[in-house]
Amino acid sequence: MDKRVETDAAAGPMSHEDIRSIIIGIMLAMFLAALDQTIVATAMPTIGRELNDVAHLPWVITAYLLASTAVTPLYGKLADIHGRRVTLLSGIVVFIVGSVACAIAPSLWLLVVARFVQGLGGGGLIALAQTIIADMVPPRERGRYQVYIASVFFVSSVMGPVLGGIIAEALHWSVIFWINLPLGLAAYWMTSSALKRLPRHERPHRLDMLGAVLMTSATMTLLLALSWGGTHYPWTSAPILALVGLSLLLWVAFAWRLRSADEPLIPLSILANPVVRDGTIAAGFGMGTFIGLTIYLPLYFETVAGLSATYSGLGLLPLTCGTVIGATLSGQALTRTTHYKRLPVIGLSIALAGMVLLAVFAGRMPLIPFGLLLAVISFGLGTMLPVATVSIQNAVAPYQMGTATAVANFFRQIGGALIVAVFGAIVLGGLSGQGAGLSPETLKLGAVDRETMVRLFAYVFAATAFGFAMALTFMIRMKELPLRSKAVEEAGGE
Repeated sequence: MDKRVETDAAAGPMSHEDIRSIIIGIMLAMFLAALDQTIVATAMPTIGRELNDVAHLPWVITAYLLASTAVTPLYGKLADIHGRRVTLLSGIVVFIVGSVACAIAPSLWLLVVARFVQGLGGGGLIALAQTIIADMVPPRERGRYQVYIASVFFVSSVMGPVLGGIIAEALHWSVIFWINLPLGLAAYWMTSSALKRLPRHERPHRLDMLGAVLMTSATMTLLLALSWGGTHYPWTSAPILALVGLSLLLWVAFAWRLRSADEPLIPLSILANPVVRDGTIAAGFGMGTFIGLTIYLPLYFETVAGLSATYSGLGLLPLTCGTVIGATLSGQALTRTTHYKRLPVIGLSIALAGMVLLAVFAGRMPLIPFGLLLAVISFGLGTMLPVATVSIQNAVAPYQMGTATAVANFFRQIGGALIVAVFGAIVLGGLSGQGAGLSPETLKLGAVDRETMVRLFAYVFAATAFGFAMALTFMIRMKELPLRSKAVEEAGGE
């Protein structure tokens, strides 16, 4: 017999006011995590100058990345064990504490430690927000709410870099962390009482601590290798090879733990679910290439198109706008069509064709056609995002939804880190010795000739096309299960 604890009926139906309060609250929580990944970057030079340590500045970004990525699956499991409310509110509190510690940090290394704490809180906010929406809204209606998630990322990606630069120059760099205090308190206040009305699917399980330690350690060592490889150390150097080897051993140990533990951190039924597997891989390739493009396209705009740093950031607008529009239309189509995979399959095919064109005509396409084609590509990619998320959630039981959603987000982040590393290896490794010790930020100073960058970005765009091709392949492979009409009924394939 299933010993699951379910009290959703006892709480009674949720009112429109409850749902609206929760949606706004979790959007604020998501905005906290999303904004913090973009607002810090433009303030980095100011932080380095004022804390008298420019050499170790990358650790401010790396520390948050390590913590937030590693704990994402852990948040999903905790949400399935203890409930969404206590897990989300705990994440918000940890994030606020880390933000305050960042704001008052007197030295760079204390700021790095505070950023790690902040990442421990922010790592689960996005996955938990998606899970909470899934608790309230049935899969057939869920796609229309994905526009809220896409809008949060759009606003944060546009506002973050601008706000970071303005605050660092006009006020003080610590303000970029202080603003998290009112935002976090508002998110906590708006969701605390309303989340009590959520349907509950948690089970009285124990957390596999050994599995959590192994997975977290494996993730951190892999991300360190990907962050340092090609910039701080050559890819074939002893430190990078040692980190990769250690990460591989830890992943093998984690796989053994999954097979041997009575209650593994990630249930094998989730990993073996073909919809979860194919949907996660498709989203990992799609979002990974999207993240890689957002990082390296400004470099293309500056070194190939000759734009200033300010306008190179604006050049990303077609990429972010197109993704939001594509996700919105795809989410709406989920509620109206039976064969909901058709739109993302067509969209990814268009995105693939567009990237092939960019690879062929790299450096020879005028800026306006380039931007229009970029918008079309991002639109096609955006159509995949709500379908992948909703399909994964639709394929698992309600009490596994938090874990499945967090695992999917985790592999999206890992995919992004891997593809960014591949793009970095293409660009920095193709400079014939000129790229030693350089990074995308230092290359923006114009130290490399244009023709070399045109050739390297043709390879980057070709690699992006390959990523889209893989996303398309696994999206086609993903089984199209009927979308459930109720938020709490069992998955059809279970």
